[in-house]
Order: sequence, then C-alpha cells, then structure tokens
Amino acid sequence: MPSVEFRFYEELNDFLPPTRRQRAFDYLFDGQPSVKDAIESLGVPHTEVDLILLNGASVGFGQPLKNGDRVAVYPVFESLDITPLVHLRPLPLREPKFIVDTNLGKLAKTLRMLGFDTVFARDASDHEIARRAEEERRTVLTRDVGLLKMKRITHGLWVRSTEPAEQIREVLRRLDLWRLIQPLTRCISCNGLIAPAAKQDVLDELPPLIRECYDEFFRCPDCRKVYWQGSHYDRMLVSIDRIGNANKAG
Repeated sequence: MPSVEFRFYEELNDFLPPTRRQRAFDYLFDGQPSVKDAIESLGVPHTEVDLILLNGASVGFGQPLKNGDRVAVYPVFESLDITPLVHLRPLPLREPKFIVDTNLGKLAKTLRMLGFDTVFARDASDHEIARRAEEERRTVLTRDVGLLKMKRITHGLWVRSTEPAEQIREVLRRLDLWRLIQPLTRCISCNGLIAPAAKQDVLDELPPLIRECYDEFFRCPDCRKVYWQGSHYDRMLVSIDRIGNANKAG
C-alpha cells in the first residue's frame, strides 16, 4: 500500500495521538488523496494549518499525494516571515466577529463583555454554524474538531482549554486581539450594542435602591436590558484587568 511520511509542528501536535506527536510517521492510503484529505483524516482541521511543505516545496491543500512523499505541516507563523511561500490560512478578517458553539457559553459572554461581536449558537446545527460563519464572515470558536473540518468554514479556532478564564486568554493571544478590546460596549445577554439612556426613560424598570444611587444608565436597543455602573460593573472591570495583566505577564 502507498505511504507518505508526515511531520506536524508546534501546536498542531495537540490534535494527534501521543505516539505521533513531535515525530515523523507513515500514513498509508488508497487512491490519490489530496494533502488536505490526508491532514484532516489524521485529525487536524484545515483552519489550523498555514504552511505545507511537500518534499521541501510549498504546496496548497489540493496537491495530490503519491507514494514516498514527505510532508511537513505547520501552524500559523507569528514571527517568521513566510511571504514567498503558499499561505493556506486566509487573511485575518478585518473586523473580528465570532460564532461560538454550544460548549463555550461563558467564552461568548466574556467576548461580548470585551466588546467583540459574538453570536452564541446554543442550539444551532453544525451546518447552520458553517452557513452563518460563511455568510456573516465570522470566525468559528469551538471545542469540536470535526466542525472545523467543514469546507465552508475558512476562519476557525479549536479552543484547547476547558477553563473559561484560560479560554479567553487563549483566544485573545492566538488571534492577537488585545488592542481591539472595547469593554462594556455590547449587551452580554444578546450581543446588541448598548447606548446611553436617560434616567427618566428607564425609571420604571429600576429597583428602588438603584433609582436613588445611580444617575447614568445604558440600554440595549435589541433586548431592552438596562445597565448601570453598579457592583456588576466593578466585577467586570476587575475581570478585564486580570485578562490584561495575564497578557502582560506573557
């Protein structure tokens, strides 16, 4: 049976079984699969790959494999200039927007808290997520590797961590979003853009103590939720500071 030698680098090894990590291994195949077919059959989604070297030459996903080929697969490069080579990941979206699947609800709320346009696809099917990601130019954030293998998804990230605090740091770090944070500009509940609201316009919706203690209010025009800078606001500022400090600490 024909075989190809594969070697995956850096964080792409997260998708491989331990026996195949950080080493070259043989991949057996029938027919004439493309390099993309082979990579995804080994468990690595195409959205995580930025460079493929086939026998030392840069190739695209559609390159067919033949017996005896040697394939090296790399993730996105942050510091190495590979401009002359074939980049496989699309250019970053100019305006970061996200669609987050059902397992990452806390991450969706935190992204909204930081001002990022984030759809929480709580009950959506994989096909619906892929459709919205394509049509609305959204980056898919998921813990489901299989979802990122769908052809319609061009921008996606497999979130490694299972801890919400680490998940937001991971997303901000890997997508380089720190400078784009705009805290408290979006509704945490529905993703709408919040706007200042006159006190008299929201007075009937406020608890008695809030009416007495606060004068500045904001409202989401979509779900009509009212915000004010109370204890929840202070807690959010503390959370944002922690995220920023974690970035400075590397």
